[in-house]
Amino acid sequence: MMKKNLMFLIVAAVGLASCNGGFKQAPTGMLYAIHVDKSGPKIKEGDFVSVNVIEKTEGDSVMLSTYEQGSPSYLIMRQSPPGSVLNAFKYLAEGDSATIKSNMDSLFKKGVGRPHIKGKYLVYEVKVVRVIPHTKGADSAWNNEIKKYLAANNDVLKKGEGAKMQKYITDNKLKGSTTPSGLYYQVDAPGAGDKPAVGDTAEVFYTVKFLNGKILETNIKEVAQKNNNYNPGLPYKAIRVPVGVKKVIPGWDEGLQLMSKGEKATFVIPSKLAYGEQGYAGAIPPYSSLVFNIEMVNIIHPDPNAPKPAPVQLQPNPNASRPTVKLKPAGK
Repeated sequence: MMKKNLMFLIVAAVGLASCNGGFKQAPTGMLYAIHVDKSGPKIKEGDFVSVNVIEKTEGDSVMLSTYEQGSPSYLIMRQSPPGSVLNAFKYLAEGDSATIKSNMDSLFKKGVGRPHIKGKYLVYEVKVVRVIPHTKGADSAWNNEIKKYLAANNDVLKKGEGAKMQKYITDNKLKGSTTPSGLYYQVDAPGAGDKPAVGDTAEVFYTVKFLNGKILETNIKEVAQKNNNYNPGLPYKAIRVPVGVKKVIPGWDEGLQLMSKGEKATFVIPSKLAYGEQGYAGAIPPYSSLVFNIEMVNIIHPDPNAPKPAPVQLQPNPNASRPTVKLKPAGK
């Protein structure tokens, strides 16, 4: 009887794997299949991980690829929401590769923020490049090892950036010019009238992409729909940008002042005028040149008749021999 029960369990397990197309199911409902298993220590909470990832739909439409961006993603493993792809990393070790399927209904509760794409799963092709395990009481040595690893990778990216940017300009037959700061600027459709000055507000439509042409973000609905990054929760309208006051990346502060109302232009912005050696939030690698397609919809000048802010009132301080400024706490 025991043997029959055991055989039933084996058959049931094989049947489940077959139903999932050879994938194993994690407790969170995520599916994963390990293709290369190095059998080393598995990734655990607190470890530093360098990983190459291709994110795509079930129809094989690529949404993100670190290979295309030219650099792996870096992260410190932390507890993640149930639907996050990171929950499958605990089954992987350095050198492993796997396919992970994340159920969008688990990841985006009640449809909030759910990508407007067909299918049930987001599919991730993952290759673990490097793991630096976190060891209690060794934070200094651990941090130094991470810094050394990142510095070596960043040095390669830094040295190659200029050639990649020039190749993009040549391959796309751009006919613009480079400003002294390094911003490449091409007029795609001329505008008319004045250009914005420091302190003005520009209303713009934009699309930003990597040098490989992969779109990172846009506020143009048709472009988002065409490139599988449309989010129905976003308004898709021109945004207002303060000009020349360091509220945006330096490449925008400079480039917007070159445009007239109604003009369309292409900026190719080197990393020193964008997100530099740090990159941005894991989405933009260090030393990444970015391409922006910009349309200057409107220029709004400051209203000279707008009420001036009230002067800060000095309040006597009974504990001091001179007055102090009584400031309202931020956000109150």
